[in-house]
Amino acid sequence: MPQRPRNRMRKRAALLLLLLVAVVSTLQLRGQSAAPVTLVKAALLLDPRTGNVLAPAAVLIEGDKIKQVGSSAQITVPAGAKIIDLGAATLLPGLIDGHTHLFLDIIVPPEPEQDRHANGLFAPGMLLAIVESPSKRALMGAQLAREDLESGITTVRNLGHSGVDGDTELRDAINAGRVPGPRILASGRKLITQGEYVQNLNPALTDAILQQEFLLIEGVDRGRQAVRQNELQNVDVIKVSADENLTVPELAAVVEEAHRQHLKVAVHAIETASIQTAIDAGADSIEHGNDATDEQLRQMRDKGIFFDLTPTFYGGGYLKIAEPTIVISPAARAARTRSAERRKQDYNQAGAASLEVGRQIRRGIGLVLVLSGKNARRSKHCGFG
Repeated sequence: MPQRPRNRMRKRAALLLLLLVAVVSTLQLRGQSAAPVTLVKAALLLDPRTGNVLAPAAVLIEGDKIKQVGSSAQITVPAGAKIIDLGAATLLPGLIDGHTHLFLDIIVPPEPEQDRHANGLFAPGMLLAIVESPSKRALMGAQLAREDLESGITTVRNLGHSGVDGDTELRDAINAGRVPGPRILASGRKLITQGEYVQNLNPALTDAILQQEFLLIEGVDRGRQAVRQNELQNVDVIKVSADENLTVPELAAVVEEAHRQHLKVAVHAIETASIQTAIDAGADSIEHGNDATDEQLRQMRDKGIFFDLTPTFYGGGYLKIAEPTIVISPAARAARTRSAERRKQDYNQAGAASLEVGRQIRRGIGLVLVLSGKNARRSKHCGFG
């Protein structure tokens, strides 16, 4: 082929390549500029980092990103931006639910059914959830995650009761944009001792049932193995339930193994003895902590243990959940009302004591209260464990 035609073909190819690059760049710029712009206006905006309240306030959003926060006078609004005026509302950052169970939606059983079971308020519904289809639970978990997000909760720590891999898979689906929901710190299966939560199951089915929801701690080595099994599901945190049967060496082994993999350990502990076991074993957080003493609060502070004060049925929550579905006897109603008032006082005192201990040493204990999502009736917001 003559040299001149060959050079002409090369020039044409180079020109076509340049045109292609120009077209792609133009399309990219158009795609970037096409991101919708929204300005949200409100009377107030809370800045939790400083404690200041901005008034009036505006938030400029481009696509799915917050671009600017300030007063209306400080923000330049692009032409064509959508403006949402919330009037006297107060804006605040996304909320964090430090203790939730997205895969539980328990219906409280009637009183006679509760009386037939150990842990009768919770166990029957939990068992029903375990034996149901994992696909059904996954869809329910996705629904509750969406409702949390729509309620302003943008991060949750899901602490058990989600099957083998329900919360880790839901977390990944949300992160991939397949379903809407908050950021999830997933714990996989809860670590427990034999006989906790449920008893008197059919011996032929006991192991198969429990393995769908729990990993058993039976000695130091089994504790380490349980952590490793959850690691296989790529969990973000390890959840342990401490009762009188759990020993300090067993829990310490769990903590050590989890920390080896840079995982925090959250320990459900209600009674004073269980709380002390969690403290002595080096837990990263104590969940519930109903019977924590002032001395234990000081130990938590000194060791840097986070206290997740999770009020179970705070403010008469049991009656609010149970009334739509079952008939409550007058005696049970009176007992629940008295119990609710005692619990409310206990939690208020525990919260005040925690803050007081933190102020005295200038190192506060992290304090989290469970916040209700869109559907406050849902038991996942009641801190069962």
